[in-house]
Amino acid sequence: MTETAKPKPQPIRDAGTLILIDRSETEPKVLMGKRHSASPFMPGKFVFPGGRVEAADGKVNVAGVYAPHVERRLQERVQRPSISRARAYGLAAIRELAEETGILVGDRESGPFASPGSTWDSFAEAEVFPSLESLTLIARAITPTGRPRRFDARFFAADASAIGARKEGVVTPDAELVELVWVTLAEARTLDLPNITATVLGDLAERIEEGLERDLAVPFYPKGSSGVRELL
Repeated sequence: MTETAKPKPQPIRDAGTLILIDRSETEPKVLMGKRHSASPFMPGKFVFPGGRVEAADGKVNVAGVYAPHVERRLQERVQRPSISRARAYGLAAIRELAEETGILVGDRESGPFASPGSTWDSFAEAEVFPSLESLTLIARAITPTGRPRRFDARFFAADASAIGARKEGVVTPDAELVELVWVTLAEARTLDLPNITATVLGDLAERIEEGLERDLAVPFYPKGSSGVRELL
């Protein structure tokens, strides 16, 4: 009798997600994208733009840095914490937002930006210098075991005023995100969401109520949306 081979554990990859918030009207709105129905990860779901950290993200010069409390919390509960690694999380979120939506977060008054790799060329072309200054850490979550892809994701929020440029034609029927919507938090809850996205929406609502930029404890979900909630 042969034993069934156990599946190999999936590596956990660092990732960053960016929630843009438009607070120009009475009720805040957030930007969400619908993933392609053929995507191997969360097909057809509405999500916040984001993805895994890449090597070039740790080599990006920035026009502005995190608030001290954000940088401090990003270094908690990680192996070999460093400022450069903490900044790579937010830079990955900014880069992924640009790749998936064409929206570039950064400063247009800080001079020319030198791209450290092809994934950052759009910022150089648009003369937008990436900046972490507007990013607030809202939550952190690790994908549960047994999933085909696992991420240690940091969920950031930034006001829409941090947008430095927009590139058209990125969201198409054949792209990773096939639709973008600006919705209120109540409207967002009615969309087809991954469980962790719905959970982070609740955290975001609390932070907006308490003060988005304040130095407050950050929820950490070490097993995804399973109900285990710790604080950083």
